[in-house]
Order: sequence, then structure tokens, then C-alpha cells
Amino acid sequence: MMRHPKKHSDTDRDAAQMLLATGVVLLMSLLSMAIFGVKVAGLTLPHDTASDGVIVTSGEVGDSIPELTSARTQIWIDGGVGPLEAGELAISSVHDDLLHHGEIRGIEIKMIDIEVTQSDSSTLRITGELGVSDGVAMLTIPLNFTVTHA
Repeated sequence: MMRHPKKHSDTDRDAAQMLLATGVVLLMSLLSMAIFGVKVAGLTLPHDTASDGVIVTSGEVGDSIPELTSARTQIWIDGGVGPLEAGELAISSVHDDLLHHGEIRGIEIKMIDIEVTQSDSSTLRITGELGVSDGVAMLTIPLNFTVTHA
């Protein structure tokens, strides 16, 4: 007995084509989401090896910290705060401002292990490290300066 192959009706073919189209649409959606996920993760951004943002920022910030700390220390002393406490408050406020400034620019700026010591009645010594990072590069430079107050 010989069997005849079953003939497929037009509805069977239409259902198969719809199933195939649904699979293709689903596959394209998944591919699209994967591409979007890679872009969100930042993997498609080019790596700029010539970027000097960390070096420039370190120089600018490192040069301005002593003068800014000195001015703020004098303001605190004029307000009646003792010299050592005034220096600690000044460097703390400079640190907070640098953190905020760095967040705006997309660069992390931190002062690490800051110590304020009183050398004599009119001089404070401030030591520590300045750390600057942009996610690609990081630079740490020593901080060591004196603040003279009246």
C-alpha cells in the first residue's frame, strides 16, 4: 500500500509564513535591544588616547588650592575661629567645592589624607594628595604648601 504525501492547504502555508515572520520580527527586536544596550554601556565610544583632561585639571586645581585655602583660612580667622580650626575648615570647604566642580566636568577630583598642622603662630602647613580621574586615566600628585595668616 502506497501512501500519498499529504497536501498542504493554503491555510497551512499562510500559518507557517506568519510564524516565520513573527520569528524574524522577534529576532530583529532582540538585536535592536542588544545594540542599544551596548551603546548605553558606552562601548561604542572611541577611546581618545590623546586626551589630556586629567593632566590639565590636575595643574589647574593644584595651582589654585593654596591661594584659595589661604583666603578661606583668613576669612575664618577674621570671623573669630582659631587658626588651626580655620585651616581645617578652609581645606574641607575647598575639597567639597572641588568634588562638586569635578562632578560637573565629569572628572573626579579628591583630596586624600589631608593634614593641617600649625608650624608657628602665623603659619599652617597643609599636606596630602590630590587625585584626579576621568574614568580613563588617573593622576595623583602630592600637596604640600603653607598658609600664612595675620
